[in-house]
Amino acid sequence: MLTELSIKDFAIIDRISITFQNGLTVLTGETGAGKSIIIDAVGLLAGERGSVHYVRHGTKQAEIQGLFILDESNSNHPIYALMHEYGLEMEDGMLVIHRIITDSGKSICRVNGKLVTLTILKKLGSTLIDIHGQHETQTLMDRSKYIHLLDLYAQESIQHVKEEYTTLYDELQAVKKEYKRLSENEQEITQRLDLLQFQANELEQAELHEDEDVNLEKERAYLVNFEKIFLGVQDAYNALYGDRKGLEWLNKAKIALEENRSFDPFIAEKADKLTDHYFLIEELSADLRDFKDSLQFDTAQLDAIEERLDEINRLKRKYGSSVNEILEYRLKVNKEIEQIKNKDFHLTNLIKEIDKLVNKAVKKAAQLHNLRKKAAHALELDIHNELKHLYLENTLFSIKFHDKPTENLNENDLNHNGYDIIQFMISTNSGEPLKELNKVASGGELSRIMLALKGIFARHQGVTSVIFDEVDTGVSGRVAQAIAEKIYETSLTSQVLCITHLPQVASMADTHQLIEKKESESRTSTVVKELTINEKAEELSRMITGREITEAAAEHAQEMLLSAKKFKSKQKVKADK
Repeated sequence: MLTELSIKDFAIIDRISITFQNGLTVLTGETGAGKSIIIDAVGLLAGERGSVHYVRHGTKQAEIQGLFILDESNSNHPIYALMHEYGLEMEDGMLVIHRIITDSGKSICRVNGKLVTLTILKKLGSTLIDIHGQHETQTLMDRSKYIHLLDLYAQESIQHVKEEYTTLYDELQAVKKEYKRLSENEQEITQRLDLLQFQANELEQAELHEDEDVNLEKERAYLVNFEKIFLGVQDAYNALYGDRKGLEWLNKAKIALEENRSFDPFIAEKADKLTDHYFLIEELSADLRDFKDSLQFDTAQLDAIEERLDEINRLKRKYGSSVNEILEYRLKVNKEIEQIKNKDFHLTNLIKEIDKLVNKAVKKAAQLHNLRKKAAHALELDIHNELKHLYLENTLFSIKFHDKPTENLNENDLNHNGYDIIQFMISTNSGEPLKELNKVASGGELSRIMLALKGIFARHQGVTSVIFDEVDTGVSGRVAQAIAEKIYETSLTSQVLCITHLPQVASMADTHQLIEKKESESRTSTVVKELTINEKAEELSRMITGREITEAAAEHAQEMLLSAKKFKSKQKVKADK
């Protein structure tokens, strides 16, 4: 869940820090106070694209930082696999996301202190935060999104099969690409063959050996530093074996101890050790002398090495950053030459491979189709149950598959998701036929259907925080109460942050944050305050009547809080069961 949020120089926000709790956190305040700006900041932590317009006027950069803490019992959360995949460390289930947007439009993303791309941040953020705004109902208007929603619902049963299918599909596309490459026109094939043969001849004549560049660099370093090496060995030998040098003085010390060894055990022990060291150093001196005498500087050898390295560096500029990479490229060239020369043979094999992969992919797609059919039935039942609580009890919801017999399927029917094409169908009035959701549902109905889906997905998706940004706009009465209850139910399985103008929703809050706009030194800033019980009742009264709080509104607010408390207690008991 999102535990801490710090925002600095972001839009009209100067600097704020908010601590979030588990359960339902409601954010209220006057229009324009900055409620949605806070949600925008959270969206940036989830990988949404930034804009220079987010940077507060007169400052250099906007900065957002969020601390997420995962429950220890949620060790299978997908964030762990993603963090491992991208080489990011995570300790004690803690994740710090840091986002900076500069006044020049540059965006900087860090996860646990390590720089990441916006693409990686978006993948991580999608497993942590699910933002549902006023305009997200457009998802229900886009048929291409339906498969994703269904797969998300049945992720546990479908994911493994879908991954297997995706692997087959990607392999099929790679083989088809190879077939297309070999099937190019003869002129292009001939030109390609000429180029490959030239490269193969050049690499053959170079007679490169594995790690040759590394070994030559070592040899060159030795020859370039020959004088330094020789003088160093010579100085070491002279210091040990010259007149009145190291060994002579060690010998004198050895004799002095030997003459007195009988008088004291300590002297005897040190005499033996010194004797051992003396002979070891004497042997070392002889080794240094022999090595010094063997050293020879060969100018011709250094010239040959330099010439060979020049040749290797020329080839590196064309074929790879090291000799080993060049040798790998040479193997690829020879393989491609062999394929082109035996093009017909390879094309025949590729056709067989394509047919084999198509058959496998079709079977796996059929398996995926059957799992989706089963999941669709379960999702329909879940949605009907959710819609009843949102006063859409007469609404019928159905997921329609455009079925095609498996035996008639071919590779043109396959796509990255299988071969399924589905449509969400709906009838909002008794006796009316089912029609396409994206053509008949009203805005209010779409909002409630999306809210029903969010409530379901919160249990299946595994995100730690669900955010509702004024999804209750345009509703009132019993529908508003139903939406409030549904949002609270969602908070029993995920942390929920909710911006609302409805007192019914605000009354359900476990934590109520008031967003206000303050003016200081001719600048407008947003401030956040967590309300006490009494302040919460006062804010509800204001939401009911407007600025002037009447006695009736205050009583109504207290009734709403009492009713919400009773409802929440019942839901918690159900959840515990």
